[in-house]
Amino acid sequence: MARMLLNALTAAALFGAVIPQGVHAADFSDPGWPCQQRKVERLSPGLMWPGLIQTEPSGKLSEDAKTLAEKLALRRISVEEAAPLVDAFRLAHPDADEALMTQIFLTVFQKLSGDRSRIMSGIERYSKKQIALSERIEKARTEMSALMAKPEPDYDAVDKLEVQIDWDERVYTDRTKSLTYVCETPVLLEKRLYALSKLLQEPAAN
Repeated sequence: MARMLLNALTAAALFGAVIPQGVHAADFSDPGWPCQQRKVERLSPGLMWPGLIQTEPSGKLSEDAKTLAEKLALRRISVEEAAPLVDAFRLAHPDADEALMTQIFLTVFQKLSGDRSRIMSGIERYSKKQIALSERIEKARTEMSALMAKPEPDYDAVDKLEVQIDWDERVYTDRTKSLTYVCETPVLLEKRLYALSKLLQEPAAN
């Protein structure tokens, strides 16, 4: 059953993300991490914003800058939809310099990085439930085999175990299928942060 668990989780997970120095190949050194992507506990804003030393925003943003950061942190707003928001902000604030755009990025990073950490914690709890369920299935199969090995098996007990195993296996399979989306979410957040950093840096680079 342990082999079945590993194979199922591996098949359901994704095969990496195209993010510089970000997620790499599978790493099963952590038994509580079921995803194909290597578990990276914390992201570094310095990998996305060259020369950046600080990891948290400093000072208070203006209302317009704060509003922009809040909108960029909304996952329902695509990066393509975010581009004109940044352009509009720069047009309205021609004095917006690299320091200000850095603070906006750090504000977005703080929000999305926090979301990512909470999601990863949820994935680990999810994985532990799967492992516990696989152990329950294995235990039930062992009990059923022991019952069937008796000279006069208790078929009522066997039927009850069969029903339990069938139900647990369905739940296990359904949960495994949903891992594709669950494991993808931290990667999508990393991609979004990297894309937004490029978007916020691009005008200054021209």
